Amino acid sequence: MKRQRRHCDPLSGVMLLDKPVGLTSNQALQTVKHLLNACKGGHSGSLDPIATGLLPLFFGEATKLTQFLLNADKRYWTVFRLGQSTTTYDSEGEVTATRPVGAGRRDIERALERFRGEIEQVPPMYSAIKHQGEALYKLARAGVEIEREPRRITIHEIKLLSLENDLLTLEIACSKGTYVRSLAHDLGEILGCGAHVVQLRRTGIGHVGIENAVPLERLQALETPVERARLLQPVDSVLHELPDVHLTPLAAHYLKQGQSVSTQHGFKPGWVRLYEGDTRFLGMGEVQDDGRVAPRRLLALGENP
Repeated sequence: MKRQRRHCDPLSGVMLLDKPVGLTSNQALQTVKHLLNACKGGHSGSLDPIATGLLPLFFGEATKLTQFLLNADKRYWTVFRLGQSTTTYDSEGEVTATRPVGAGRRDIERALERFRGEIEQVPPMYSAIKHQGEALYKLARAGVEIEREPRRITIHEIKLLSLENDLLTLEIACSKGTYVRSLAHDLGEILGCGAHVVQLRRTGIGHVGIENAVPLERLQALETPVERARLLQPVDSVLHELPDVHLTPLAAHYLKQGQSVSTQHGFKPGWVRLYEGDTRFLGMGEVQDDGRVAPRRLLALGENP
Protein backbone atom coordinates (compact mmCIF):
# COMPACT_ATOMS: atom_id res chain seq x y z
CA MET A 1 0.00 0.00 0.00
CA LYS A 2 1.37 3.38 -1.01
CA ARG A 3 2.14 5.62 1.94
CA GLN A 4 0.51 9.05 1.83
CA ARG A 5 2.82 12.04 2.12
CA ARG A 6 2.19 14.21 5.15
CA HIS A 7 0.75 17.63 4.37
CA CYS A 8 3.18 20.42 5.23
CA ASP A 9 3.01 24.20 5.27
CA PRO A 10 5.10 26.25 2.77
CA LEU A 11 6.48 28.57 5.46
CA SER A 12 9.34 30.94 4.75
CA GLY A 13 11.47 32.68 7.35
CA VAL A 14 14.12 32.22 10.03
CA MET A 15 13.78 30.77 13.52
CA LEU A 16 16.58 31.90 15.81
CA LEU A 17 16.71 28.86 18.07
CA ASP A 18 18.44 28.70 21.45
CA LYS A 19 19.59 25.09 21.04
CA PRO A 20 19.57 22.97 24.18
CA VAL A 21 22.42 20.67 25.18
CA GLY A 22 22.30 17.07 23.95
CA LEU A 23 20.91 17.61 20.44
CA THR A 24 22.85 17.69 17.18
CA SER A 25 22.08 20.66 14.94
CA ASN A 26 20.17 18.40 12.56
CA GLN A 27 18.11 16.90 15.39
CA ALA A 28 17.22 20.43 16.51
CA LEU A 29 16.28 21.36 12.94
CA GLN A 30 14.07 18.31 12.46
CA THR A 31 12.36 18.90 15.80
CA VAL A 32 11.51 22.51 14.95
CA LYS A 33 10.56 21.60 11.38
CA HIS A 34 8.05 19.12 12.81
CA LEU A 35 6.73 21.65 15.35
CA LEU A 36 6.17 24.17 12.53
CA ASN A 37 4.89 21.53 10.10
CA ALA A 38 7.27 23.14 7.61
CA CYS A 39 7.98 21.64 4.18
CA LYS A 40 11.64 22.58 3.85
CA GLY A 41 14.36 23.56 6.32
CA GLY A 42 18.08 24.02 6.82
CA HIS A 43 20.45 25.39 9.44
CA SER A 44 23.35 27.81 9.36
CA GLY A 45 26.45 26.79 11.27
CA SER A 46 26.47 23.50 13.19
CA LEU A 47 26.74 23.24 16.96
CA ASP A 48 28.08 20.12 18.67
CA PRO A 49 25.62 18.23 20.94
CA ILE A 50 27.52 19.52 23.99
CA ALA A 51 26.97 23.12 22.83
CA THR A 52 23.97 25.37 23.44
CA GLY A 53 22.98 28.72 22.05
CA LEU A 54 22.24 30.49 18.82
CA LEU A 55 21.32 28.21 15.91
CA PRO A 56 19.56 29.98 13.01
CA LEU A 57 17.08 27.67 11.27
CA PHE A 58 15.94 28.63 7.76
CA PHE A 59 12.64 27.49 6.27
CA GLY A 60 11.15 27.56 2.78
CA GLU A 61 12.59 30.16 0.41
CA ALA A 62 14.84 31.43 3.20
CA THR A 63 16.99 28.27 2.86
CA LYS A 64 18.55 29.88 -0.23
CA LEU A 65 20.36 32.33 2.05
CA THR A 66 21.92 30.12 4.75
CA GLN A 67 25.44 30.71 3.40
CA PHE A 68 25.42 34.35 4.44
CA LEU A 69 25.33 33.50 8.14
CA LEU A 70 27.69 30.54 7.65
CA ASN A 71 30.34 33.03 6.57
CA ALA A 72 29.74 35.45 9.46
CA ASP A 73 31.92 35.85 12.56
CA LYS A 74 30.86 33.96 15.70
CA ARG A 75 30.86 34.72 19.44
CA TYR A 76 31.09 32.12 22.22
CA TRP A 77 31.06 31.75 26.00
CA THR A 78 32.95 28.63 27.03
CA VAL A 79 34.43 26.71 29.97
CA PHE A 80 37.63 24.67 29.60
CA ARG A 81 38.69 22.05 32.14
CA LEU A 82 42.44 22.22 32.65
CA GLY A 83 44.40 19.08 33.53
CA GLN A 84 42.64 16.58 31.26
CA SER A 85 42.92 15.82 27.54
CA THR A 86 40.23 13.87 25.68
CA THR A 87 39.85 12.17 22.31
CA THR A 88 37.22 14.65 21.10
CA TYR A 89 38.72 17.72 22.83
CA ASP A 90 35.47 18.01 24.83
CA SER A 91 33.77 16.21 27.74
CA GLU A 92 32.03 13.71 25.43
CA GLY A 93 35.33 12.00 24.60
CA GLU A 94 37.45 9.51 26.49
CA VAL A 95 40.16 10.92 28.78
CA THR A 96 43.55 10.31 27.18
CA ALA A 97 45.78 12.01 29.78
CA THR A 98 45.53 13.59 33.23
CA ARG A 99 48.25 16.03 34.28
CA PRO A 100 48.71 18.44 37.20
CA VAL A 101 47.80 22.09 36.59
CA GLY A 102 50.64 24.39 37.49
CA ALA A 103 49.48 27.43 35.51
CA GLY A 104 48.00 30.46 37.20
CA ARG A 105 45.96 33.31 35.79
CA ARG A 106 49.05 35.25 34.65
CA ASP A 107 50.44 32.19 32.81
CA ILE A 108 47.12 31.70 31.06
CA GLU A 109 46.88 35.37 30.05
CA ARG A 110 50.34 35.11 28.46
CA ALA A 111 49.40 31.89 26.66
CA LEU A 112 46.18 33.43 25.32
CA GLU A 113 48.24 36.14 23.60
CA ARG A 114 49.42 33.47 21.15
CA PHE A 115 45.85 32.91 19.95
CA ARG A 116 44.85 36.50 19.24
CA GLY A 117 44.74 37.71 15.65
CA GLU A 118 45.22 35.56 12.56
CA ILE A 119 46.50 32.08 13.44
CA GLU A 120 46.71 28.61 11.94
CA GLN A 121 44.53 25.95 13.53
CA VAL A 122 44.51 22.19 12.95
CA PRO A 123 40.89 20.94 12.97
CA PRO A 124 40.09 18.07 15.37
CA MET A 125 39.72 14.51 14.11
CA TYR A 126 36.22 14.48 15.58
CA SER A 127 34.77 16.90 13.02
CA ALA A 128 32.55 16.76 9.95
CA ILE A 129 35.39 17.72 7.61
CA LYS A 130 35.64 15.22 4.74
CA HIS A 131 38.69 13.16 3.79
CA GLN A 132 38.28 11.34 0.47
CA GLY A 133 34.52 11.60 0.88
CA GLU A 134 34.45 10.28 4.46
CA ALA A 135 33.75 12.45 7.51
CA LEU A 136 36.76 12.63 9.84
CA TYR A 137 34.71 11.75 12.92
CA LYS A 138 33.73 8.42 11.32
CA LEU A 139 37.39 7.63 10.68
CA ALA A 140 38.24 8.68 14.24
CA ARG A 141 35.62 6.30 15.65
CA ALA A 142 37.24 3.51 13.61
CA GLY A 143 40.60 4.36 15.20
CA VAL A 144 42.03 5.97 12.06
CA GLU A 145 44.06 9.18 12.47
CA ILE A 146 44.46 11.41 9.39
CA GLU A 147 46.95 14.23 9.11
CA ARG A 148 44.94 17.46 8.85
CA GLU A 149 46.04 20.59 7.05
CA PRO A 150 46.06 23.69 9.28
CA ARG A 151 43.51 26.37 8.43
CA ARG A 152 43.89 30.12 8.76
CA ILE A 153 41.37 31.60 11.17
CA THR A 154 41.09 34.88 13.07
CA ILE A 155 40.52 35.25 16.80
CA HIS A 156 39.20 38.80 17.16
CA GLU A 157 38.97 38.57 20.93
CA ILE A 158 39.65 35.98 23.63
CA LYS A 159 38.89 37.24 27.12
CA LEU A 160 39.59 35.41 30.40
CA LEU A 161 36.52 35.77 32.64
CA SER A 162 37.41 33.47 35.55
CA LEU A 163 39.67 30.64 36.76
CA GLU A 164 38.24 28.48 39.55
CA ASN A 165 39.22 24.91 40.50
CA ASP A 166 40.89 24.25 37.14
CA LEU A 167 37.80 25.54 35.28
CA LEU A 168 38.70 28.34 32.89
CA THR A 169 35.87 30.54 31.59
CA LEU A 170 36.43 32.55 28.40
CA GLU A 171 34.61 34.76 25.92
CA ILE A 172 35.70 34.34 22.31
CA ALA A 173 34.95 36.28 19.13
CA CYS A 174 36.27 34.54 16.03
CA SER A 175 36.00 34.01 12.29
CA LYS A 176 34.07 31.23 10.59
CA GLY A 177 35.72 27.82 10.66
CA THR A 178 37.10 28.21 14.20
CA TYR A 179 36.97 25.12 16.40
CA VAL A 180 36.72 26.13 20.06
CA ARG A 181 37.55 22.50 20.96
CA SER A 182 40.87 22.87 19.16
CA LEU A 183 41.53 26.13 21.02
CA ALA A 184 41.02 24.26 24.31
CA HIS A 185 43.32 21.42 23.25
CA ASP A 186 46.04 23.74 21.93
CA LEU A 187 45.93 25.98 25.02
CA GLY A 188 46.22 22.93 27.26
CA GLU A 189 49.30 21.76 25.37
CA ILE A 190 50.94 25.19 25.66
CA LEU A 191 50.25 25.21 29.40
CA GLY A 192 51.57 21.63 29.69
CA CYS A 193 48.53 20.27 31.50
CA GLY A 194 46.03 19.51 28.76
CA ALA A 195 42.50 20.90 28.50
CA HIS A 196 39.10 20.19 26.99
CA VAL A 197 35.74 21.94 26.59
CA VAL A 198 33.10 21.20 29.24
CA GLN A 199 30.62 23.94 28.31
CA LEU A 200 30.12 25.90 25.10
CA ARG A 201 27.45 28.45 24.28
CA ARG A 202 27.21 30.39 21.02
CA THR A 203 26.11 33.91 21.88
CA GLY A 204 26.24 35.58 18.48
CA ILE A 205 26.57 35.21 14.71
CA GLY A 206 27.41 38.36 12.80
CA HIS A 207 25.15 41.06 14.23
CA VAL A 208 22.57 38.55 15.52
CA GLY A 209 22.65 37.98 19.28
CA ILE A 210 21.41 35.21 21.56
CA GLU A 211 18.95 37.66 23.18
CA ASN A 212 16.76 37.28 20.07
CA ALA A 213 16.75 33.47 20.18
CA VAL A 214 13.77 31.28 21.13
CA PRO A 215 14.33 28.37 23.56
CA LEU A 216 13.08 25.03 22.26
CA GLU A 217 10.89 24.60 25.38
CA ARG A 218 9.04 27.80 24.52
CA LEU A 219 8.25 26.48 21.03
CA GLN A 220 7.13 23.14 22.43
CA ALA A 221 4.85 24.87 24.95
CA LEU A 222 2.85 26.55 22.18
CA GLU A 223 -0.17 24.52 21.10
CA THR A 224 -0.27 24.89 17.31
CA PRO A 225 2.10 25.26 14.35
CA VAL A 226 0.40 28.59 13.55
CA GLU A 227 1.33 30.00 16.97
CA ARG A 228 4.91 28.78 16.57
CA ALA A 229 5.17 30.23 13.06
CA ARG A 230 4.53 33.70 14.50
CA LEU A 231 8.03 33.51 15.99
CA LEU A 232 9.63 33.26 12.54
CA GLN A 233 11.60 36.32 11.46
CA PRO A 234 11.99 37.73 7.93
CA VAL A 235 15.19 36.36 6.43
CA ASP A 236 16.57 39.83 5.62
CA SER A 237 16.38 40.76 9.32
CA VAL A 238 19.27 38.40 10.15
CA LEU A 239 21.45 39.74 7.31
CA HIS A 240 21.34 43.41 8.26
CA GLU A 241 25.13 43.84 8.31
CA LEU A 242 25.01 43.72 4.50
CA PRO A 243 24.15 46.93 2.61
CA ASP A 244 20.80 47.51 0.91
CA VAL A 245 20.14 48.38 -2.72
CA HIS A 246 16.64 49.69 -3.47
CA LEU A 247 15.38 49.29 -7.02
CA THR A 248 12.67 50.96 -9.03
CA PRO A 249 9.84 48.65 -10.21
CA LEU A 250 11.32 48.70 -13.73
CA ALA A 251 14.83 47.75 -12.56
CA ALA A 252 13.36 45.08 -10.28
CA HIS A 253 11.45 43.64 -13.25
CA TYR A 254 14.62 43.17 -15.32
CA LEU A 255 16.57 41.88 -12.31
CA LYS A 256 13.92 39.19 -11.74
CA GLN A 257 14.42 38.14 -15.38
CA GLY A 258 18.05 37.37 -14.49
CA GLN A 259 19.57 40.58 -15.89
CA SER A 260 22.12 42.86 -14.25
CA VAL A 261 20.75 46.35 -13.74
CA SER A 262 22.12 49.84 -13.29
CA THR A 263 21.00 51.73 -10.20
CA GLN A 264 22.36 54.31 -7.79
CA HIS A 265 24.00 52.75 -4.72
CA GLY A 266 27.61 53.90 -4.15
CA PHE A 267 28.85 50.46 -2.94
CA LYS A 268 32.03 48.60 -3.82
CA PRO A 269 31.81 45.15 -5.49
CA GLY A 270 30.31 42.60 -3.14
CA TRP A 271 27.08 41.16 -1.76
CA VAL A 272 24.02 43.36 -1.17
CA ARG A 273 20.42 42.89 -0.09
CA LEU A 274 17.98 43.73 -2.87
CA TYR A 275 14.66 45.51 -2.41
CA GLU A 276 11.94 46.64 -4.75
CA GLY A 277 11.03 50.03 -3.39
CA ASP A 278 11.51 50.52 0.33
CA THR A 279 10.41 47.22 1.85
CA ARG A 280 9.85 44.39 -0.66
CA PHE A 281 12.81 42.06 -0.16
CA LEU A 282 13.84 40.28 -3.38
CA GLY A 283 16.91 38.36 -2.23
CA MET A 284 20.66 38.78 -2.61
CA GLY A 285 22.61 40.40 -5.39
CA GLU A 286 26.19 41.27 -6.15
CA VAL A 287 27.62 44.63 -7.12
CA GLN A 288 29.91 44.06 -10.10
CA ASP A 289 33.11 45.87 -11.06
CA ASP A 290 31.21 48.15 -13.45
CA GLY A 291 28.75 49.13 -10.70
CA ARG A 292 25.79 47.19 -12.06
CA VAL A 293 23.91 44.87 -9.71
CA ALA A 294 23.54 41.20 -10.67
CA PRO A 295 20.89 38.86 -9.22
CA ARG A 296 22.38 35.96 -7.29
CA ARG A 297 19.94 34.45 -4.73
CA LEU A 298 16.41 35.65 -5.43
CA LEU A 299 13.41 34.44 -3.46
CA ALA A 300 10.66 32.93 -5.57
CA LEU A 301 8.02 35.06 -3.87
CA GLY A 302 10.11 38.20 -4.21
CA GLU A 303 8.81 39.51 -0.91
CA ASN A 304 9.51 39.45 2.79
CA PRO A 305 8.98 35.91 4.02
